[in-house]
Amino acid sequence: MARKYFGTDGVRGLVGVSPITPDFVMRLGYAAGKVLARSRGRGRPAVLIGKDTRVSGYMLEAALEAGFAAAGVDVMLSGPIPTPAVAYLTRALRLSAGIVISASHNPFEDNGIKFFAGDGYKLPDAVEAAIEAEVDKPLQCSPSAKLGKARRIEDARGRYIEFCKSTFPAALDLKGLKIVVDCAHGAGYQVAPPVLHELGADVTAIGAAPDGFNINKNVGATHPEALVAAVARHRADLGIALDGDADRLLMVGADGTVYDGDQLLYVIAAHRKAERALKGGVVGTQMTNLGFELAVKKLGIGFARAKVGDRYVLELLRQKGWQLGGENSGHIVCLDRHTTGDAIVSALQVLAALRATGTTLAETTKPVKLLPQILINVRTSRRFDFARDAGVKKAVASAEKSLNGAGRVLLRASGTEPLIRVMVEGASRARVRQCANAIAAAVKAAASAG
Repeated sequence: MARKYFGTDGVRGLVGVSPITPDFVMRLGYAAGKVLARSRGRGRPAVLIGKDTRVSGYMLEAALEAGFAAAGVDVMLSGPIPTPAVAYLTRALRLSAGIVISASHNPFEDNGIKFFAGDGYKLPDAVEAAIEAEVDKPLQCSPSAKLGKARRIEDARGRYIEFCKSTFPAALDLKGLKIVVDCAHGAGYQVAPPVLHELGADVTAIGAAPDGFNINKNVGATHPEALVAAVARHRADLGIALDGDADRLLMVGADGTVYDGDQLLYVIAAHRKAERALKGGVVGTQMTNLGFELAVKKLGIGFARAKVGDRYVLELLRQKGWQLGGENSGHIVCLDRHTTGDAIVSALQVLAALRATGTTLAETTKPVKLLPQILINVRTSRRFDFARDAGVKKAVASAEKSLNGAGRVLLRASGTEPLIRVMVEGASRARVRQCANAIAAAVKAAASAG
């Protein structure tokens, strides 16, 4: 059954436009609270609410808090903190659920609500469906004696900093490394710099002055050019870029080369394989570059593709009993370290591999020969079955003929934004771009025709 509110990563949209309104978010908190109360064995349910640095976070936090309290659920508030920190603290504090107020890499005008279960994993589909079934029902406030209470966790950031450091080998350190970290003016700005500094690195932070409106604006993992310039300016050994909620990672070498999620995942997987510490294979997505797939298979590592979205990577990992997976956008999941994608923890795994082997990003990623890959996002004002449109089908068939079996074409609807994503991959960048432009034009024409 199609979900009414939940996408691939919770509920997301433009603030002030349904469903990201105070009224709906209060009802969402109430509905989630009622579902949690039904599933709770003993005692009153309790949840953690964290957020990124968007100005709308204050409003939505208050609305969620009211909804949960009305349902008789206690609330703990962490303030601005990375999405993976909420997953960790929910598990560590033995809570019923963790809620993150964030729209990840989107601009400040957007926001969203995503949930973690008590075990620190993304909320199961069945629980999301149960919440959706409740959310449109009337809100009936609990009696005063049964209302939930709220309190702030003063040491949330400190707890998470120590957790991140614990995922880095005790026998290694980062002494002698000069690192620039771009926090995207987001949730990681008070966490990533201390983690790296306390492990011994000489750290320069950029994108670390959030004002509620500048999250992801020309900085962070979606705008690596800011980090490239800072690495050159400070003559750093490398750079680390987070996105707004610090679950997405890109890195930059001393020469300004940008390394995406596929390349960074390869570094981790190759090192785990060499150390005989890799359990099973590696999961990518439909967007994972064919060059990555060929490189890991050459190492004798199994590979499987999931649907696009870190929740689907995680689902396939758990299904197969594997530990490593990720997306070329920078979501990297290391289940031997954490229950969800974590940019800071993933960066530490890459750094651990480089320190243990005495190599650089350029040297370690050399076996990965990435094929040219063009992604075009076509914004639409309506949902439509683009795969059945005659013009789109003709453009795709023409592209596949042009690629002559030496590339891939992928069309998919975004689960978080009103976009149709057109991806073409192949040996010739010029041909790939030509094919992608032609398909994107066909999609635009089909969208406007309705």
